[in-house]
Order: sequence, then C-alpha cells, then structure tokens
Amino acid sequence: MITKEVIERATTHSRHLHMYPEVSGEEVETTRYIRETLEAMGLVCWNLQSKTGVVAEIGNGEGPILALRADIDALPIVEQTGLDYASKNEGAMHACGHDFHTASLLGAIQVLKAQEDKLQGKVRFIFQPAEESNQGARALISEGVLEGVDAIIGFHNKPELPVGTIGVKEGPLMAAVGQFKAEITGVGTHAAAPHNGNDPIVTACQVIANAQAIVARHTSPLEPVVLSVSHIEAGNTWNVIPEKVFFEGTIRTFNKEVERQMTEQFEKMIVQTADVYGQKGSIEWILTPPVVHNDVEITKVVRRTTEKFATVVTPQVTLGAEDFANYMEHVPGCFVFIGTGCPREWHHPAFLVDDAALPFAIQYFVDNTNALLEVLSQKGNA
Repeated sequence: MITKEVIERATTHSRHLHMYPEVSGEEVETTRYIRETLEAMGLVCWNLQSKTGVVAEIGNGEGPILALRADIDALPIVEQTGLDYASKNEGAMHACGHDFHTASLLGAIQVLKAQEDKLQGKVRFIFQPAEESNQGARALISEGVLEGVDAIIGFHNKPELPVGTIGVKEGPLMAAVGQFKAEITGVGTHAAAPHNGNDPIVTACQVIANAQAIVARHTSPLEPVVLSVSHIEAGNTWNVIPEKVFFEGTIRTFNKEVERQMTEQFEKMIVQTADVYGQKGSIEWILTPPVVHNDVEITKVVRRTTEKFATVVTPQVTLGAEDFANYMEHVPGCFVFIGTGCPREWHHPAFLVDDAALPFAIQYFVDNTNALLEVLSQKGNA
C-alpha cells in the first residue's frame, strides 16, 4: 500500500516539475531538484560527465541489479492548460508527462529506501534527460549506467487509458524510428522565366507525393508502416524559384527488414527522381531508437505482479517511439503504459495527467522491483 504521505509528496514533486519544465539537453535545474531530493533521502548520486540527468542506487549485497528509469525533459510548447501550476518557463511545457514519470519514480524511491534492508539485490534509479531528442539513453549508456544491470523497467503515461488501467504487452510495443533530412538542388531563377532555371520545388513535390507508393506497393498491407514528410522549406519570396528544397520526416515500423527496404527505396526515389529532372537529391539519416521490445519472461512477471493492484490490459502497439528501446538492446526489460485519463494526446498544448494515476505508477515501480529482484535472485542461485 502506498501511503497518503508518499502520494502527497509525489504530487508536490509533479507540480513543481510541471511549473519549471526544461527542454531536452537543458534540464539543469530539473537535475538539481532531483539530485537534492535524492540526497535528502540519503542516496548518493553518481558523478556523471553529462550536465543533466541523475543516477543513484540502493540495495544490499551482491545480488542482481534492477534498473528503474524515468525521463525528465519537456517540450518546446506554449502551455494552454490554465492550471494554477502551469509552466513558468515561457515556451516550454511538460506536454508528454515526464514530470509525472519523474515524480512517480521519486515516490517509489521513498518507499523502496524504507525497505532497503529487505531488498534481494540492488536497485539503480535512472533519471534520464533528452528523451524527446533521442539522445539521453545513449549518452547515459556510454557513462556505464547499465554495467552489471540484469533487467530494466519503465513506463509511459497513456492518456487514452483510464486511471487504474495499465497496459502490459510482451514483444513489440513501440516502433523503430527512421528520421531523415533530405535536400533537392536545382537552379534558381525568376518565377516568370522558369525555363531559365531548374525548379526543385516541382521535383520535391513529385518525390513527396510518390513516396506513399513505397508504403502501398513495396510493403505488405498487413505490416504497420508509416512514411511521413512533416517539414518543408523552399524559397523566401513569391517571384523567385529557389535553388534548393529541404524536407524532413520519419519512417516508422516494427520490422528491421521492412525498415531497411523502406529506407533504401526512399533514398533511391529521391536521388533518381532528382536525376531525371537534371537535379541533385540527397538524404541524411539520423540515429534514432529501435523497437521497444519487451522481454517475454520479464513481462510475464510484470503482468502477474501488476494484476494484483491494477486492471491490466493488452495495449495496441503504437508507431510512436521511445528511446527506452536503447536500454533494451543491452539488457532485458519491460516498458508499460499507465493510464492517466486525459482527453488530449501527448504533445498537445492542453495535455494533462490526472494526479489520481500517481499511486498506480508508484506501485508499479515498487511491487515490480520486489517481484523481479526475487525472480532474478532465484535465477542467479539456480
């Protein structure tokens, strides 16, 4: 049972963090707040090379190590919630609920610290920066946060699920991401004399319109795939055909082979279409997260444990991404969705998280920590 005092303190943390959001890579004050909170509870924090992020550990003996992770960054969004604890940092907002994630882990630490002498191993707490920019997990992994770790768990709030409901699924849950930046270069000219130039806008439109044929005709209709161009820039006035067109976007899938085929086909389309028009096409691929793929055995333990205090459902997979997937490339883990009952989707300026979900999120961390340490200890002694 999570006490009223733990919930109230976690709520205070959540609202403080919500008022002072910091975007990816700039979570300096958030880091300071978390570090001071942990030190006040008697934890010793790691000295990281990164200026943002916090890692600490509790536990006993030479038993297994379980990692718990929460992300701490916000988004460059102007808040429109009308809350009395709305963002005080102009242009930044916790529009994805990472304040809720962080507060939940702080609440769980308060409970687990009081049980420290009974833990069947060690628990490593990872407060990760820069999730939204897909940089934070890799940075902390390079600092050794997974050294000795036997398993890792985390969660993301899910506004479509009601409070008290937790989505648990074995296998793939969130998609791999392909992020691209593309450019087509032609010859600029006066808009009244297009024949004296080589218009890259026409070429870019051909590429973007035809790109959906890659999805429709080069992948199985039973395979979840998305190719989206979400940002285009070309020219700066009405009567000049520009020299270049820039566009960027994403490819999402759960299948590595499909991702490989999609990226090859799309790159070929850009280069060859530009070539047909006597122009130059190029594309740059950005390092992005792989599939969030839940380990079968770890997830079975999480499901069995979570059913004791929440309504457990099997959630639909989502083509959204999470850099928690980077940890899963090194150690087995489980990532779940915790219902927060909000009518707005992630990244909306009026996004909210219902505080009533905090006890379930804290319980998720606490109960699964004890259950997984027990299972991992038995496995180590087998």
